[in-house]
Amino acid sequence: MTRQRITSGTPWEALAGYSRAVRVGNQVFVSGTTASDAEGRLQHPGDAAGQARYILHKIAAALTEAGATAADVVRTRVFVSRIEDWEAVARAHGEFFGTIRPANTLVRAEMIAPGMLVEIEADAIIGSGEAA
Repeated sequence: MTRQRITSGTPWEALAGYSRAVRVGNQVFVSGTTASDAEGRLQHPGDAAGQARYILHKIAAALTEAGATAADVVRTRVFVSRIEDWEAVARAHGEFFGTIRPANTLVRAEMIAPGMLVEIEADAIIGSGEAA
Protein backbone atom coordinates (compact mmCIF):
# COMPACT_ATOMS: atom_id res chain seq x y z
CA MET A 1 0.00 0.00 0.00
CA THR A 2 1.30 3.46 -0.87
CA ARG A 3 2.01 6.00 1.87
CA GLN A 4 1.44 9.68 1.02
CA ARG A 5 3.08 12.24 3.28
CA ILE A 6 1.71 15.77 3.57
CA THR A 7 3.74 18.65 4.99
CA SER A 8 2.72 22.13 6.08
CA GLY A 9 6.33 23.29 6.12
CA THR A 10 6.62 24.10 9.81
CA PRO A 11 10.17 23.84 11.19
CA TRP A 12 9.15 21.13 13.67
CA GLU A 13 8.21 18.58 10.99
CA ALA A 14 11.80 18.24 9.74
CA LEU A 15 13.27 18.60 13.23
CA ALA A 16 11.16 15.83 14.77
CA GLY A 17 10.85 13.67 11.64
CA TYR A 18 7.08 13.68 11.20
CA SER A 19 4.49 14.62 8.60
CA ARG A 20 1.54 16.99 9.05
CA ALA A 21 -0.59 14.13 7.75
CA VAL A 22 -0.13 10.64 6.34
CA ARG A 23 -2.53 8.88 3.99
CA VAL A 24 -2.46 5.10 3.69
CA GLY A 25 -5.21 3.64 1.53
CA ASN A 26 -8.40 5.48 2.36
CA GLN A 27 -7.24 6.53 5.85
CA VAL A 28 -5.71 9.91 6.73
CA PHE A 29 -4.01 10.64 10.05
CA VAL A 30 -3.35 14.30 10.87
CA SER A 31 -0.64 14.97 13.46
CA GLY A 32 -1.12 17.18 16.46
CA THR A 33 -1.51 20.63 14.93
CA THR A 34 -0.92 23.97 16.61
CA ALA A 35 -1.67 27.53 15.55
CA SER A 36 1.74 28.20 14.04
CA ASP A 37 2.39 29.28 10.48
CA ALA A 38 5.01 27.85 8.10
CA GLU A 39 7.73 29.99 9.73
CA GLY A 40 6.74 28.76 13.20
CA ARG A 41 5.09 32.03 14.28
CA LEU A 42 2.20 31.61 16.71
CA GLN A 43 -1.14 32.88 15.42
CA HIS A 44 -3.89 34.35 17.66
CA PRO A 45 -1.80 34.70 20.84
CA GLY A 46 -3.94 34.59 23.98
CA ASP A 47 -7.08 33.54 22.03
CA ALA A 48 -7.80 29.82 22.40
CA ALA A 49 -10.88 29.90 20.13
CA GLY A 50 -8.92 31.81 17.46
CA GLN A 51 -6.11 29.26 17.69
CA ALA A 52 -8.62 26.40 17.39
CA ARG A 53 -10.18 27.93 14.26
CA TYR A 54 -6.73 28.49 12.72
CA ILE A 55 -5.77 24.89 13.51
CA LEU A 56 -8.97 23.46 12.06
CA HIS A 57 -8.37 25.32 8.77
CA LYS A 58 -4.79 24.04 8.76
CA ILE A 59 -6.10 20.50 9.27
CA ALA A 60 -8.64 21.03 6.46
CA ALA A 61 -5.81 22.02 4.10
CA ALA A 62 -3.89 18.83 4.97
CA LEU A 63 -7.04 16.75 4.48
CA THR A 64 -7.64 18.34 1.07
CA GLU A 65 -4.08 17.61 -0.02
CA ALA A 66 -4.62 13.99 1.05
CA GLY A 67 -7.88 13.76 -0.94
CA ALA A 68 -10.19 13.94 2.08
CA THR A 69 -12.66 16.48 3.46
CA ALA A 70 -13.85 17.48 6.91
CA ALA A 71 -16.88 15.24 6.27
CA ASP A 72 -14.50 12.24 6.25
CA VAL A 73 -13.16 12.96 9.76
CA VAL A 74 -14.14 10.20 12.17
CA ARG A 75 -12.10 11.17 15.25
CA THR A 76 -10.49 14.27 16.74
CA ARG A 77 -8.36 14.78 19.81
CA VAL A 78 -8.20 18.26 21.31
CA PHE A 79 -5.63 19.38 23.87
CA VAL A 80 -5.95 22.68 25.75
CA SER A 81 -3.33 24.16 28.05
CA ARG A 82 -5.88 26.09 30.14
CA ILE A 83 -8.92 24.06 31.16
CA GLU A 84 -10.99 27.24 31.37
CA ASP A 85 -10.69 27.46 27.54
CA TRP A 86 -12.42 24.12 26.98
CA GLU A 87 -15.84 25.57 26.11
CA ALA A 88 -14.57 28.21 23.67
CA VAL A 89 -12.44 25.58 21.94
CA ALA A 90 -15.30 23.06 21.94
CA ARG A 91 -17.57 25.69 20.33
CA ALA A 92 -14.97 26.34 17.60
CA HIS A 93 -14.78 22.58 17.00
CA GLY A 94 -18.59 22.46 16.80
CA GLU A 95 -18.67 25.37 14.32
CA PHE A 96 -16.23 23.55 12.07
CA PHE A 97 -17.64 20.03 12.26
CA GLY A 98 -21.34 20.96 12.54
CA THR A 99 -23.40 17.87 11.73
CA ILE A 100 -20.33 15.70 10.96
CA ARG A 101 -19.87 15.07 14.68
CA PRO A 102 -16.74 12.88 14.78
CA ALA A 103 -15.76 10.99 17.90
CA ASN A 104 -13.84 13.44 20.07
CA THR A 105 -11.68 13.74 23.16
CA LEU A 106 -10.74 17.02 24.85
CA VAL A 107 -8.15 17.08 27.64
CA ARG A 108 -5.92 19.56 29.41
CA ALA A 109 -2.25 19.15 28.52
CA GLU A 110 0.98 21.07 28.74
CA MET A 111 1.97 22.53 25.37
CA ILE A 112 5.46 22.43 23.94
CA ALA A 113 5.88 26.21 23.63
CA PRO A 114 4.65 29.22 25.60
CA GLY A 115 1.54 30.82 24.14
CA MET A 116 0.28 27.66 22.46
CA LEU A 117 -3.14 27.12 23.96
CA VAL A 118 -4.57 24.40 21.71
CA GLU A 119 -3.40 21.35 19.75
CA ILE A 120 -5.71 19.18 17.63
CA GLU A 121 -5.30 15.80 15.89
CA ALA A 122 -7.71 14.27 13.37
CA ASP A 123 -8.28 10.88 11.74
CA ALA A 124 -10.31 10.52 8.55
CA ILE A 125 -11.58 7.70 6.37
CA ILE A 126 -12.01 8.89 2.80
CA GLY A 127 -15.50 8.24 1.50
CA SER A 128 -17.03 7.74 4.95
CA GLY A 129 -18.62 11.17 5.14
CA GLU A 130 -21.77 12.59 3.75
CA ALA A 131 -21.44 15.18 1.02
CA ALA A 132 -20.57 18.48 2.67
